[in-house]
Amino acid sequence: MVEPVGFVEAWRAQFPESDPPCMDLNSMGDIEQELDKCKTSIRHLEKEVNKERFRMIYLQTLLAKERKSYDGQRWGFKRTPQMNDGDLPAIPDSQRSHTDETAVEEHPLRGTGKTARCKPHPEGEVDGASPAKQKGGVSPVRQDSEAPDFPLGTGSVAALRSNFERIRRDSSHAAGDGRGSSEKPFYVNVEYHHERGLVKVNDREPMKPLRAAATTSQPMLTIQQIETIFFKVPELHEIHKDFYDALLPRIQDWGQQQCVGDLFQKLASQLGVYRAFVDNYKVAVETADKCCQANAQFAEISENLKVKSTKDCKDQSAKNSLETLLYKPVDRVTRSTLVLHDLLKHTPSSHPDYLLLQDALRISQNFLSSINEEITPRRQSMTVKKGENRQLLRDCFMVELVEGSRKLRHVFLFTDLLLCTKLKKQAAGKGQQYDCKWYVPLADLTFQTIEDCESNPIPLVQDEEIDAMKIKISQIKNEIQREKRTTKGPKVIERLRKKLSEQESLLLLMSPSMAFRVANRNGKGFTFLISSDYERAEWREIIRNQQKKCFKSFSLTSLELQMLTNSCVKLQTVHTIPMTMNKEDDESSGLYGFLNVIVHSASGLKQSLNLYCSLEVDSFGYFVNKAKTRVYRDSMEPNWNEEFEIELEGSQTLRLLCYEKCYNKTRQSKEDGENTDKIMAKGQIKLDPQTLQNKDWQRTVIAMNGIEVKLSMKFTSREFSLKRMPSRKQSGVFGVKINVVTKRERSKVPLIVRQCVEEIERRGMDEVGIYRVSGVATDIQALKAAFDSNNKDVSVMMREMDVNAIAGTLKLYFRELPEPLFTDELYPNFAGGIALSDSVAKESCMLNLLLSLPEPNLVTFLFLLDHLKRVTENESVNKMSLHNLATVFGPTLLRPSEKDSKISNSSQPISMNDSWSLEVMTQVQVLLYFLQLESIPTPDSKRQSLLFSTEV
Repeated sequence: MVEPVGFVEAWRAQFPESDPPCMDLNSMGDIEQELDKCKTSIRHLEKEVNKERFRMIYLQTLLAKERKSYDGQRWGFKRTPQMNDGDLPAIPDSQRSHTDETAVEEHPLRGTGKTARCKPHPEGEVDGASPAKQKGGVSPVRQDSEAPDFPLGTGSVAALRSNFERIRRDSSHAAGDGRGSSEKPFYVNVEYHHERGLVKVNDREPMKPLRAAATTSQPMLTIQQIETIFFKVPELHEIHKDFYDALLPRIQDWGQQQCVGDLFQKLASQLGVYRAFVDNYKVAVETADKCCQANAQFAEISENLKVKSTKDCKDQSAKNSLETLLYKPVDRVTRSTLVLHDLLKHTPSSHPDYLLLQDALRISQNFLSSINEEITPRRQSMTVKKGENRQLLRDCFMVELVEGSRKLRHVFLFTDLLLCTKLKKQAAGKGQQYDCKWYVPLADLTFQTIEDCESNPIPLVQDEEIDAMKIKISQIKNEIQREKRTTKGPKVIERLRKKLSEQESLLLLMSPSMAFRVANRNGKGFTFLISSDYERAEWREIIRNQQKKCFKSFSLTSLELQMLTNSCVKLQTVHTIPMTMNKEDDESSGLYGFLNVIVHSASGLKQSLNLYCSLEVDSFGYFVNKAKTRVYRDSMEPNWNEEFEIELEGSQTLRLLCYEKCYNKTRQSKEDGENTDKIMAKGQIKLDPQTLQNKDWQRTVIAMNGIEVKLSMKFTSREFSLKRMPSRKQSGVFGVKINVVTKRERSKVPLIVRQCVEEIERRGMDEVGIYRVSGVATDIQALKAAFDSNNKDVSVMMREMDVNAIAGTLKLYFRELPEPLFTDELYPNFAGGIALSDSVAKESCMLNLLLSLPEPNLVTFLFLLDHLKRVTENESVNKMSLHNLATVFGPTLLRPSEKDSKISNSSQPISMNDSWSLEVMTQVQVLLYFLQLESIPTPDSKRQSLLFSTEV
């Protein structure tokens, strides 16, 4: 007789509530017979269990459909508004990693014959590599309307099937043919899979070893401490074991009509256990901390926990803290929700699973949104390792280019990494929150140019659209000021402020076009769009300086990244989008008018350079390049003495950049917003209204990196700029009425206009920025004096001068006319006509008004109009579109009279009123309308025949 040694004792230890079975094992045959009975019994029991489980799932599904509010009752929180299927929940985004480098796996779309490409992303992977394979830790995230490729731990059906096939193969070695051991369920030898997120289920009672240790003479933890720290962990283990038990056979027998929705719905229905775990989370962490302080051995163990990984993971020594592992159950809900997103994406609406998956997703989203703000562990201790110090260096709002779309981001630069986040929409009663989009350790960060990357062209927004946004912004601001002077309630103003915020956000999003590119160690690039080369240079400078102190690459765990993102709410220094609506009423909104700047010279250069300067001012919340000097070649003391007239629209700061001109670079980079010229120095000055209100020139010096640039500035308020001072010398042409000049010259078009146009068309049609780029002030004044004195050598002078000076002389002539070309009397009618919505009525009105101009004014305008259209025919070379030309000439040819101006009649301070912007934009729109007309009919043939006649 074969004696079953130790069987009785082992049975009673494992199953104390039942007696051990009696087995007659007299021979090998008896043993085999008992083994067959055991196998038969297991198969029968499994069959019965499956039947009951199927019935249970059906009843649960039916119950879920009948009781839609059961989830709120289970979890004990108020029901949140139902989210759309396409919306992502407010969840820790560190798990939503995606990459273009990851191997792409194909799997069939349900109900179709096509295949869909899905990118499985293991937990902890960043940019397609496990923590061992990539230390660079970039974790890009997509959500909301950004058409995400959702990263998944057990994400696609193919990934699930692959996991379970591996498990089955591993288990088959232990099962064998039954010799020497009984068959085991498939989950007996399954270990926790760190990359793919499988739950460790090899222990029937995972808490049993801990409880056994607590009964020793010197326990590290008491039973009560174990129950507190690992509260509901056994129940969560059982839930996932049941889920995988039921999922495995379906994955092994996968087909187009196979269903798994009931399993996910069942999993979602058990989130009440997670709710209990979350409610206890804070207490669990605090208890674990106290135990660490009281027991050094436990403290060491809790900081160096190893999670067994698969053989293909090189980083077998990866360690996790107890607090990190305690967060995993919540992390599991996050990842299951992402799985549901992916399954829904590949599940036809006609499939039986579709409604079940939708319901499970809704439940999961509601659950996650309810706990999102409840888990806020101590930020500082979780964002950096002990002994390290991570500090915020800089943060600001920037526009990121994502698959051709512009996205507003809040970017944080820390001492060791660059973090890109998205500001979440603020729900009522909830604080500000951020979603992490991606991060790059500074040790892995590089700067890219267009030559370094395969970049898509930057989608540019038409100038007309930008101007339309500015018009709406100015109109809304005027409405707000008007409402403040009435007795209406604050609701109207609040509604207007909301509209203003939307328009200013849109303007901030659409206006930048200069690329700022960074990349991680794998070459994956991220592109920001900014409007200022000054700002781009600042970012590069501070990052390069900090990179000198960063030598090691690293990756953040999901919890560390979440805690870092949460900490940004308190660490941020820029709390609002940089828009004018965020300024208080008593805060200066900047200067409106014209700033004349003379760039004199530069000193302090160490060697001879080809140097030029660029000027930027802020307008509508962002900086815009306004002027550029000529290149002063091969000199250590460049002496430009160039004057520029810069229009200010709520401007507060003037920036100056000195560039070394590089002649051996290709033009490709410039067209993409990349300036190939090297920035030698940069600086800025505040535009002080008190100092600049003085009518005299103000001299100043900007010191930067050892280089000093001397400037002179004079500000003309918009109120004063309306005053057109007639010339006392009626024998000249500047400041003299146009009908007087044409009558004296016996011509229909003033000689100065004809000569300037002829010279520009002779050699200036290919000049980049013609009419926009300012000419040298001294050259313009010399030409002005020559025309006023009727100097016969003026044509010779013009041939020797820069073409931009000639263009500047022509603009100056029109600007100094005592009455604008479109006349004071007709200006209000032009402004009203351009606002008409009916196109037929608008054309009739605008043409009748135009033909009502005095003959010299009309003929001169038609002559100038034909010239401007010829200029824009070379737009591909000179970069001057019809809109650009209208922007330059509109405020020069049209201007309200001083008595009719809204500005003069405004009771608001000059620097606070937005009527100026509306006036300027109206003037631009009027001229643009005529530029866009194919032809303008004249009242009679005689007027047309006299266009170039010099006879009276």
